[in-house]
Amino acid sequence: MSNTDVVEFWNDVYAARPAAVDPRPNVCLTETVTGLPPGAVLDLGCGAGGDALWLARLGWHVTAVDVSSVAVERLRGLALADGLSDDRLSAQQHDLRRSFPDGAFDLVCAHYLHTPLDLDRAAVLRAAAHALRSGGRLLVVDHGSTAPWSWDQDPDVRHPAPREVAADLALDPETWAVETADARTRTATGPDGRTAEVTDHVLIIRRTV
Repeated sequence: MSNTDVVEFWNDVYAARPAAVDPRPNVCLTETVTGLPPGAVLDLGCGAGGDALWLARLGWHVTAVDVSSVAVERLRGLALADGLSDDRLSAQQHDLRRSFPDGAFDLVCAHYLHTPLDLDRAAVLRAAAHALRSGGRLLVVDHGSTAPWSWDQDPDVRHPAPREVAADLALDPETWAVETADARTRTATGPDGRTAEVTDHVLIIRRTV
């Protein structure tokens, strides 16, 4: 599939959703980051921008990327309205099949980096792990269940466990260590205001050297 097709698909997804005035951060992110000293963070698949904005407001220097130009432009507008400089929050468009953001990071987060289109997700997450500084963390949060508002309602969809995701990355255990690999259940609110109980698969990998 061409880059144009991928961009158009995700632009259509985001254009169909109302632009959020103050998008919420993901719960797993707030639980993971609270107490960590701010540093450089990479947000892969930033979407509506709730995570990026929350991190920047806490003092993190955020690089937020998405394949959708609609998502990126919306986030740039929100950052500007919030008085956040490019140094504090840089929103960039990347097709992660073809390009990966430059830099070294104390945290890389990938929330629900799922797509029905072609993407070697393990390669992307492996690149993210290599972009960590010593002591940095890779936070991967995946769907462990299908929410009623999800774009993917395939009844046969499989949700790999965090340990399976970690194994697929084939990282050297002398350089990276799995800190967390668990399933968490919570009540979530969808874009249309509906609530449902959902399961998140949470994986945290730390670069040790």
